[in-house]
Amino acid sequence: MSDHTPRPPRRPPGASPWKSASSSPTRERSPSHDESPRPPRAHEERARAPRTRDEPRSPQRMRDTAWPPAQPEEHAAHPARARRDAELRVYGLNAVHAVFARRPQAIRKLYLAEARIPAVQPLLKWCVANRVGYRVVDEEDLGRLASSTHHEGVIADVMREEPLSLSAWLRDLPAGPQCALWLDGVGNPHNFGAILRSAAHFGVSAILLPKHSPLALSGAAARVAEGGAEAVPMVRLGRQDNAIAQLRSAGFALAATVVQGGKDVFDATLQQRLVFVLGSEGEGMDRELAAACDVRVSIPGTGAVESLNVAAATAVLLAAWRSRL
Repeated sequence: MSDHTPRPPRRPPGASPWKSASSSPTRERSPSHDESPRPPRAHEERARAPRTRDEPRSPQRMRDTAWPPAQPEEHAAHPARARRDAELRVYGLNAVHAVFARRPQAIRKLYLAEARIPAVQPLLKWCVANRVGYRVVDEEDLGRLASSTHHEGVIADVMREEPLSLSAWLRDLPAGPQCALWLDGVGNPHNFGAILRSAAHFGVSAILLPKHSPLALSGAAARVAEGGAEAVPMVRLGRQDNAIAQLRSAGFALAATVVQGGKDVFDATLQQRLVFVLGSEGEGMDRELAAACDVRVSIPGTGAVESLNVAAATAVLLAAWRSRL
């Protein structure tokens, strides 16, 4: 969201773009429950990865290591870290089923509770046929592996899917009605997962991520999305002005979503090729981006609460667009 006063320093991402404009001169504020955890300090013990029952412990480091220790090449990534960055731990039955249905070749390892064996028989047969390891583990180990109690008895390590470029996405986009979501700072994984679920339900063509956005799919977001993360591609934008020009050239209009001062989304004329721009949960939408949009829309309400959560608001906006088709 935006007005015309100078923009203060940005705050970390928080919870929803659906807050009152009076709280911030440059963005629509909203409740924030997404404080990023601080990185561990050097003196703190590094957390160990979860270990399943039949995995051996790593041998202790030898005491007679040569001194001084060899220094890694500058900027060289540790192989284990590079592998972790390339992989995603997906948990939840629908989330794992969605990966298996769309890109089974991305699955690297499977962990499951014994009670889940009947529900994932086709996946287990595929793992055996393709020499992909799977392991039956107990509930406690599943909780450690997922870092969550909401694993639903099945976890898969899968290869991450790289975002598309805007040019590649537009090149392959079919003609006719299309809707995309431009997420300007959304960071809470549960909100992101709920947005993906609504996006899949209403047939959204893509999630558009700003050039420097740190937003990425997490295991928690994939579980909340209930399979929607595999149905909606993510697109990495380039420079903001170039991205807007490319979208307009492809017939898209941009709609800034604001709490107050926008057209009633249920009465507004919504183009069939439309990008809803959603601001960050804590700060709302960047002022320059809001000013560059073609229309500003709001969701009317009773005023009994200040705003809608960004994920709930997304569902309402998409339903309003879909009803015009």
